[in-house]
Amino acid sequence: GERNNGFDVLYHNMKHGHLSTKDLADFIRERATIEETYSRSMTKLAKSASNYTQLGTFAPVWDVFKTSTEKLASCHLDLVRRLQELIKEVHKYGDEQIKAYKKTKEDVSGTLEAVQNIQSITQALQKSKENYNAKCVEQERLKKEGATQREIEKVALTLVVTNYTYKLYVEKYATFKSDFELKMTETAQKFQDIEEMHLLRMKEIIQSLSNTIKEIHFQIGEVHEEFINNMTNTTVESLIQKFAESKGTGKERPGPIEFEECNTSSVAEGIKPRKRKPFGLPGIMKKEKDTESVECPDADSVNFPDVDDEGYSIKPEATQDILFTIVMPKKHTKENHFYSSSDSDSEDDEPRRFHVEIKPVQPNNSSQYTMPSLDELKVSIGNITLSPAISRHSPAQMNQNSSSEELTKSKLSAPINEKGNSDFLAWDPLFSTSLESSSSASLASSSSSARPTTPLSVGTIVPPPRPASRPKLSTGKLSGINEIPRPFSPPLTSNSSPPPAAPLARAESISSISSSASLSAANTPTVGVSRGPSPVSLGNQDTLPVAVALTESVNAYFKGADPTKCIVKITGDMTISFPSGIIKVFTSNPSPAVLCFRVKNTSKLEQILPNAQLVYSDQSQSDSSTKDFWMNMQAITVYLKKLSEQNPSASYYNVDVLKYQVSSNGIQSTPLNLATYWKCDAGTTDVRVDYKYNPESMNVPSMLSNVQVVVPVDGGVINMQSLPPAKWNADQMKAYWKISSISEKSENGGKLNSFVLLSCSGSLRAKFELSGGPSKPATLAVQFISEGSTLSGVDVELVGTGYRLSLLKKRFATGRYMADC
Repeated sequence: GERNNGFDVLYHNMKHGHLSTKDLADFIRERATIEETYSRSMTKLAKSASNYTQLGTFAPVWDVFKTSTEKLASCHLDLVRRLQELIKEVHKYGDEQIKAYKKTKEDVSGTLEAVQNIQSITQALQKSKENYNAKCVEQERLKKEGATQREIEKVALTLVVTNYTYKLYVEKYATFKSDFELKMTETAQKFQDIEEMHLLRMKEIIQSLSNTIKEIHFQIGEVHEEFINNMTNTTVESLIQKFAESKGTGKERPGPIEFEECNTSSVAEGIKPRKRKPFGLPGIMKKEKDTESVECPDADSVNFPDVDDEGYSIKPEATQDILFTIVMPKKHTKENHFYSSSDSDSEDDEPRRFHVEIKPVQPNNSSQYTMPSLDELKVSIGNITLSPAISRHSPAQMNQNSSSEELTKSKLSAPINEKGNSDFLAWDPLFSTSLESSSSASLASSSSSARPTTPLSVGTIVPPPRPASRPKLSTGKLSGINEIPRPFSPPLTSNSSPPPAAPLARAESISSISSSASLSAANTPTVGVSRGPSPVSLGNQDTLPVAVALTESVNAYFKGADPTKCIVKITGDMTISFPSGIIKVFTSNPSPAVLCFRVKNTSKLEQILPNAQLVYSDQSQSDSSTKDFWMNMQAITVYLKKLSEQNPSASYYNVDVLKYQVSSNGIQSTPLNLATYWKCDAGTTDVRVDYKYNPESMNVPSMLSNVQVVVPVDGGVINMQSLPPAKWNADQMKAYWKISSISEKSENGGKLNSFVLLSCSGSLRAKFELSGGPSKPATLAVQFISEGSTLSGVDVELVGTGYRLSLLKKRFATGRYMADC
């Protein structure tokens, strides 16, 4: 045009191409969001189809609906995946556009300069032309008005100058115009090529989008065709036949019943009064039941027992079983006495089964007899289990109960320590034999409603950063070590809480720390008595058992007695354990029920990372305190089959489903607050470790068990005095305290089975005599475990039907738990 604005129009049009690319990516993203929402809704619809009643002849049709709906959801989910890949391709093209625009801008910089030159020369030419015309008009006016000759000559001289300037700009304009037209032609062609390539690429993207949607719609059509075929094949006769096969009570008709004469003689002798016994032994009750099922014998075949003067039967002595033996002091009797039950309810039908014998107390060390210790009482109580109450069961309930017993037996007979599935805590071997008593106590204690624990695995947890250097304190500063206060944290109110439940499995074994700055947090194998995961075969219609474990690791670094310098990091993970028998159910059923679970109380979690290959999550939830997840059943089936091929003898298989990180509030988030003080002289070293149990850090205050404190001391220790008593390892140059437990209700109690009993707060003190002092203050490490609670308060429940939560195991343990002075 006259103003030479064509270059500006073409350049901005090129930049608008990038905006159109961005808009296309946004459009495809919106379409993907819609498809994802639709897929999620179809998945929920498929799950709801499995919740409908499975009674009646119409029940198999719901399986057809569920399968078809899940395939439709899978098709739309596949479309989402393809659209996301297409969005990545569009973004990649947008990045290429930006690079091309930068290169083009450099290439057309000469054209831009020519455009600016032609625009400026055009303006100057127009101005010089106006000046020239104005001088010509003024000269003619002066001549007409009869001006003086001097004025006319002056104007004529100015006219000559403007005439020259005007001609000069005309020549320059011709030169610039020629250069502008040449460069503008090349640039316009370049812009056209760029625009053609852009439009061609955009059409290719749109064509790819349409082809993707067409393929998915073709798959959806196939799913509909399959649904129609399945419904066609599902005839009325087949539905009735399936119902008859599954619910049929038998094909043979019962025979006729004939009248039988009553044999009064045998009946009179065989009748015995029966009374309900409040307690019964399984063997005796079984014999009675077998006796009841036998038909009445003839009178000749009845064996008449011997009777005494009062009419009671005299049982032969050979039938007496010795069931119980009790020891009686010799000062009461000189010989052993045997007693049988005198209960009239049981004496009529049961043999005399109680052999009572009482021995005297051993006289050895009678003067040193003490009250039973805490751990001994725990072991004694832990070995007591309650028998389930006797109740009547229908045949279906009896069948289910027998299945539960098979589950329990198979679970108890399963191997406890299996590689890959059962390592819960891997510690060094120094403390490996120190927890035998607590392990046995924990193993034996399980309630009648317990569920089995399953071995789980926890990923490596990154410890909190340790300061690069630690300032050394002079001897003078440490001279008053006993008077230094120990402010752990701002005052916290202590809430009383009930004692934690007994552990469901054997306690973890802990070992020493190989170095003062490393502590490993892992997991222990656990065993429980329940009807949980086991290698039994399960039917497709049974409720499938799964177990869940929430394991958290707390990492902390304490610096002196300053609570503001405490660094804390808490992480956790969730593992689901499947019994080996569930694999057969998954593989035999093309559409197994979707396992859905809900994680509750997630307000304290900073981040949740589900296993992307096995778990789907609902990102559209508005409730920040709960998160819903469901398993990719096809992927979990393949994964479990792979695990069973690697270890076919395992009774259960563990799957890590998600990991999370818990928000921390400094020292207030640590279960056990620490502060250390050192006093280092040439001949001695005094160490004091102040500790404080912090119930506020836990969701439910629970006991810290198997607590161990390890303090490295150099300088050639030749003697150690400690309170409470500690042990010194000369090879590793470490002192360590073993503490059985610390809780709100702990009390000082001396030593118990090489473990120290401590109150909920106090100090550990030790004095070391050195041969090559002074020592250097070192970093001490602490380990402990807590069962039945977590620091985050996270909870899990199953959603929907088809599965039952046989056990929910909660625990937390230390990762790197260290303290410096």
